[in-house]
Amino acid sequence: MSYKTKLKIGAFSQLMQVSVKTLRFYEQKGLLQPHEVDEWTGYRFYSVDQMQKLNAIREFRRLGFSLDEIKELYDDNLHEPSIEQLNQKIDDAERDLKELITRRNLLLDKRNARKEMNIMEKFSIQSLPEIIVASHREVIPSYAALGPLCYEKIGPEMHRLGCKCTLPGYCFTVEHGKEWVPVDIDIEYCEQVEEMGTDSEIIQFKRLPAIPKAFCMKHVGPYERFYESFTEAFRYMEENGLTLAGQPRTSYIDGIWNQEDPEKWVSVIQIPIL
Repeated sequence: MSYKTKLKIGAFSQLMQVSVKTLRFYEQKGLLQPHEVDEWTGYRFYSVDQMQKLNAIREFRRLGFSLDEIKELYDDNLHEPSIEQLNQKIDDAERDLKELITRRNLLLDKRNARKEMNIMEKFSIQSLPEIIVASHREVIPSYAALGPLCYEKIGPEMHRLGCKCTLPGYCFTVEHGKEWVPVDIDIEYCEQVEEMGTDSEIIQFKRLPAIPKAFCMKHVGPYERFYESFTEAFRYMEENGLTLAGQPRTSYIDGIWNQEDPEKWVSVIQIPIL
């Protein structure tokens, strides 16, 4: 009679580099039963066959099979997945890969945006000079409508009127609503120009007085998240004894006109202070 190796669960655990807890869990699931259990002591013994089966379980797990799927293979005495099952796992892996690539790219964008925020001076106090602006005020359905409004309506009208914008360009919005609303936003878009022009139904020209002191903060991300930066800005102002002295402006540096990804849009919040 040939000799049968019998290993206690602790020794088997060490040799196979798997925890006793995992082995007991596999036993509970009916996936890997000990070769023998001593009826008096309850000691569990494993054989070479269990070694081979545990290696097979590990391989199936690496291929993406769940424990329930592996158990089903052994319950059906297949021990190997079918071509159809392997094709399904390949499809699953392709889908997971696409999701992981998307997640990685989002994480890279987020990290790079944070790096840019760290590189750029986040807070500053500046004086805003007297300027002439071409202005358009309209109630828009949402912040998402601001970009199309600028390049489909305001831009062409300014071009028709022969407006000459200053270099570097400076444009901003002011909200005229008495409270925040997610839709039907009463907003005024202003863009600095070199000289006063003749008003039209779409564009009106204004001379805006200088603002001696403005607290400025960079905002990176879509316009729907301005509230995050306003919260941080006003907290900083309060902690440093800065008092609100006028209506905030939101100036636009990078947006839909030159950057498709809203997470990379850059704006500057400008708050008049005392």
